[in-house]
Amino acid sequence: MSQQTISVQQLNERVESGENVELIDVRTPIEFREVHVPFAKNIPLDQLDAAKLISGRNGDDKPLYVICRSGSRGQQARDRIAAAGYSAVINVDGGTQAWDSDGLPVVRGKKAISLERQVRIAAGSLVLVGSVLSLLYPYFIGLAAFVGAGLVFAGVTDTCGMGMMLAKMPWNRVSESESSGSGETCDTSSKSCCG
Repeated sequence: MSQQTISVQQLNERVESGENVELIDVRTPIEFREVHVPFAKNIPLDQLDAAKLISGRNGDDKPLYVICRSGSRGQQARDRIAAAGYSAVINVDGGTQAWDSDGLPVVRGKKAISLERQVRIAAGSLVLVGSVLSLLYPYFIGLAAFVGAGLVFAGVTDTCGMGMMLAKMPWNRVSESESSGSGETCDTSSKSCCG
């Protein structure tokens, strides 16, 4: 069985030793713009075509590293690429948060409200509105129940429908002129709102 995870320190040691490291960041473009590892290439999880990625490597069997915010989406990407037949794919444990908190080099851009915070704000607002309106119109309690059920589903499946919808909003889009850093960006959203 091949190695599935690597620590940020181990990955940094490989880079510093001169190893040519291919790192794919599977976060949303807005998250990538805010902070990313300098040599990372942005391919959001929902746009990750594992078969195309593998064929683009032209038989190269060197490790392919994946990173996200904290590790969850990276693990999903690792599993997807491995299922497509490429076993030398490794998730960066702790993600960009761990890389940054360990004081390793990052590229910083324009700050934005994280998708996770946006989901909390939207879900909390919908529950509050549904609860208040249910005092006047009892059937509005269904709104709060629907949001609660959606949050449970998101937690169990690690797939967040509200996060996917919010990621498509105009304020969460990154134009070509706004994207910064040496990595490439793709303008799309993520399947997971957290991680």
